[in-house]
Amino acid sequence: MQTSDDPYESFILQHLKHYGLFTGQGSSSVQTKVSAVRTWDGTHNSLATDAIHSPTNSTDLEEEAEAHQEQFSFSVEKYLRTRQLLIDFQGGRPIPRLREPLDLFTIPSTSSPFQGVRWPVECKVICDKIHHIEWDPPEPEPFYQQTGHERTPMPAGEERGNTVYCIDSATKTSYFTRSRVGGGREPKKNATSCANNKETSTLSFESRFESGNLQKAVQVGLYDYELTLRNDMYTTKHTQWFYFRVRNMKAGITYRFTIINLMKSSSLYEAGMRPLLYSELAAWLKGEGWHRAGSNIRYYRNLNEKEGKALYSLTWTLQFPYENDTCYLAHCYPYTYSDLQRYLRGVISDTARAAHCKVRVLCRSLAGNAVYVLTITAPCSTWQERRSKRAVVVTARVHPGETNGSWMMQGFLDFLLGDSPDARLLRETFVFKVVPMLNPDGVVVGNYRCSLTGCDLNRNYRTLLRDSFPCVWYTRNMVKRLVAEREVVLYCDFHGHSRKNNVFMYGCNDHKDASLHLHDRIFPLMMSKNAQDKFSFRSCKFKMQKSKEGTGRIVMWRLGIRNSYTMESTFGGSTLGARKGTHFSMGDLKSLGYHFCDTLLDFCDPDQTKAEHCLVELGALLRQEIRQKLGRDVDSLEGLFDVDIESSTSGSNSTESDGLPVHLLNCADETMKVKKKHLRSRKERNRLRQQQAQSATSKILRKNIKNTDALPSNEDMLKVRIQEKNTTPGKDMMDKSQKLAVRVNQSGRSWIPHPTTRIGILGPATFWEQKPDKNPYLEAVSADCLRNRDLTDACRRPATDQTGRTMCHYTSRHPRRQMQRQPLTVTTVRHSFSSVPIQQYSLLFNSDVRAQDGIRGRCSVSNMSLQLY
Repeated sequence: MQTSDDPYESFILQHLKHYGLFTGQGSSSVQTKVSAVRTWDGTHNSLATDAIHSPTNSTDLEEEAEAHQEQFSFSVEKYLRTRQLLIDFQGGRPIPRLREPLDLFTIPSTSSPFQGVRWPVECKVICDKIHHIEWDPPEPEPFYQQTGHERTPMPAGEERGNTVYCIDSATKTSYFTRSRVGGGREPKKNATSCANNKETSTLSFESRFESGNLQKAVQVGLYDYELTLRNDMYTTKHTQWFYFRVRNMKAGITYRFTIINLMKSSSLYEAGMRPLLYSELAAWLKGEGWHRAGSNIRYYRNLNEKEGKALYSLTWTLQFPYENDTCYLAHCYPYTYSDLQRYLRGVISDTARAAHCKVRVLCRSLAGNAVYVLTITAPCSTWQERRSKRAVVVTARVHPGETNGSWMMQGFLDFLLGDSPDARLLRETFVFKVVPMLNPDGVVVGNYRCSLTGCDLNRNYRTLLRDSFPCVWYTRNMVKRLVAEREVVLYCDFHGHSRKNNVFMYGCNDHKDASLHLHDRIFPLMMSKNAQDKFSFRSCKFKMQKSKEGTGRIVMWRLGIRNSYTMESTFGGSTLGARKGTHFSMGDLKSLGYHFCDTLLDFCDPDQTKAEHCLVELGALLRQEIRQKLGRDVDSLEGLFDVDIESSTSGSNSTESDGLPVHLLNCADETMKVKKKHLRSRKERNRLRQQQAQSATSKILRKNIKNTDALPSNEDMLKVRIQEKNTTPGKDMMDKSQKLAVRVNQSGRSWIPHPTTRIGILGPATFWEQKPDKNPYLEAVSADCLRNRDLTDACRRPATDQTGRTMCHYTSRHPRRQMQRQPLTVTTVRHSFSSVPIQQYSLLFNSDVRAQDGIRGRCSVSNMSLQLY
């Protein structure tokens, strides 16, 4: 078999073998053909295409089987004119099957790698592969107890410090354009001034890896460092998540780290939460992983502001356990996109778990990363049994910085795919649709809340923009189809919370149906009984706010899922029972997934004794809350369900990231720069067209004005004459002479003043053919006006014909041959609202004056010009 050391070439060869397109050449062609033909052996179930290794000495039996299968495959390809039918061979028998659809495909095999992680092209990524071991401390780690003497250093800035680490904000453009596996291809600049210099005492920082977040580090003291976090990409907000690497440290030295651009006014660090530390030497020598570290912890407001909003600082001191170690600091236990792919690869490689779990690609994210969906259920013998199963939908990681949601999801999947009796009962009872990571792009780049659109996906479940929000659009569409075909018992989205301890849920209240008001609270109450030292029912809220209408919880509830929840896990720890005052570990977060499955069994138990006890307890709790709210006891709960006894679901500031995606907003801005368009009413559009037509006419007239003289005196004004050519026309031509009249449109349009004269253009001129050659009345009135040097009423009125049209005369003896420039004298008319003096001007035009067909008495005039007298 042909092999290659290049992983890409090896992948292409496996791909060609998979579709029977690779036959091989040379001495090893027999072995290659056998492997290519046996690719779809039924015993491998299409999961290990490269696991077939033919022996070096091929027997005659194998060659005969190969020839038979090749002949059969050739006949099928010749007569079946389709590419959707694949032929498997099992025991020498051909078994036909349909090809998987292209837009919803399985992961092909354990050997073929998952698609590489795609980054925006602006991101420069280091090549180091980072992987942390999973470890739980032997004893719960306590909260930090403040002494009141903690320092609160104010930001010093680059002017008074030494910048030891700085990367660009990965936003050379203000919106996402394209992505590439591994990020940008340009040479990566050294982001540290003292990166690996062990002779100095300066720490070496790095965050250009998956889920990393640190933009700048400034050394403001010998062992003091100011840290600046990067905002969510293509935004100016959401600085909460941090995750970076530190090297070149010294053991026994107390270092101080201060993050200076946090945006939330309160934090769990005020309640004793401690940052996380991971040491590679400790993991190698002792098998220890992430653990809480740090002292002198203080969260406070500093003197800086951003966009008019105050900024906050987090400071702590730390001693590293080993000299010249490689350590990592983080806000919560990291869980990257590669960690999810590694977990799913383990699922499909395990035949026991893969038997009841199908891994599909629901869609591609904006950057092209796969959004996986898992379908978990026990195989059914009949389609009636399969259709009768109810469904449960579970999602996580719509907010990329809430890594605790992924650890709860992993615990949920471990229990559900396990071999316990409860897990088998769940798989036999339900069909689980699981989306373990809704926002892979945000997870990859190290965002806290947003995707690459610069928006919070958990406010856009109602969106119609499929291409901008594919993850939530396809999830909602999947749930909509699922609701149409079967009953969906429950929907739950796993989240993290940065301001409250413990674990709790947000639900949906139905004020229209009072009988179901308490039923929505049964599942959270059962959860609190199964995880008494972690889950707090009193922290649960069931109020639906307007600002949360686009969340997955409310959108799924409106699709018809009565039990729709968001399960929030703290970044800190517990304040309940035996675990009071201690942090949550990875094992604690995963145990919440186990408790979720246990609670689901209790909630759907055919014996509803537990549910009835929960209803009684809920009624008592609600009466107690109403008594505290109203100050009196109530006997009946009817009519009191609308009493506002709950506060809002605080902790999220995503409303600042609502709106259109930034790449669409930028396209709109670029379009507006080229040509601004405003919506107008029909009346405004018609008026605009008239003004544009009038402006175009005036521009043509101004352009063709020639030989403009000074304004004549009043004695020379109002002289009306008709200039004729000095040719002697024949009698027949005299009969065909024409007189043109100009009708001035006096519609209410405002006149446009000429820039060099005081003539008012009252409207477009239209010419009619007239029979009379002269107008004695007009000539007499004009002469009288000139003698008296005054304007009489007759002078103010234009001469009109029988139809009331304004008249002026033009005579042509040879109208068909008239090609020279001929002046047409027109007397201007003074509007009642105009103070412009009456002037005389002539229109010069060089064109044929001919009657148009179909328009009686009309003449077309082009190349018209205006000449003053």
